[in-house]
Amino acid sequence: MRNIMLKEMKLSASPLSYFFILFGSMFFLPGYPILCGAFFVTLGIYQGFQYAREANDIEFSALLPISKKDVVKGKYWFVCFIEGCSLILMLISALIRMTALSDSAVYRANALMNANLFAVGGALLVFGLFNTIFLGGFFRTAYNLGRPFIIYIIVSFLAIGVLEALHHIPGLEAVNAFGFEHIGLQLLLLTAGLAAFLIMTALSYRTSCRNFEKIDL
Repeated sequence: MRNIMLKEMKLSASPLSYFFILFGSMFFLPGYPILCGAFFVTLGIYQGFQYAREANDIEFSALLPISKKDVVKGKYWFVCFIEGCSLILMLISALIRMTALSDSAVYRANALMNANLFAVGGALLVFGLFNTIFLGGFFRTAYNLGRPFIIYIIVSFLAIGVLEALHHIPGLEAVNAFGFEHIGLQLLLLTAGLAAFLIMTALSYRTSCRNFEKIDL
């Protein structure tokens, strides 16, 4: 597995996939839908898949002395690696805003989602949608990128819109907590986001392995 990951990181990946990790720090932006940062991270991964497709990466990988399942596993591990790196930036940004910047006027006056643990859980949900819709869709053909990515764009922005609107619904104001207010709820929602990400990614991986085995390259 180590060699497959090295191949993905050094040969298959586009520099944009690494650069777009920095969009995780968009959690610092006031007056901006911060979950778009998670979308931009996945946009960088998508650019990497375009780069790999033009370089015939899938065909090259299939010729290596590894199973087709390992080809799929390498892609999923690399995608999760990029998502994990950006998630660390999001978590750091959120914790800084929950502590040192918790009383900052520019954030308190923000009508959009506040950067807290619920927002990190929301980012995990967006990543789970990407892994399910785009990765799962890509491995149906191991070539077509456009259609699954367009579907992912529509679904992810609908999800972001719903998550952004939740704290404006009467009775749900607590999801937009500042600092460590309602920390129990924040941790619960973060755990729910993590569980959704893991379940969606695992199911997508299993489906992708089955579909890729049927493809005649």
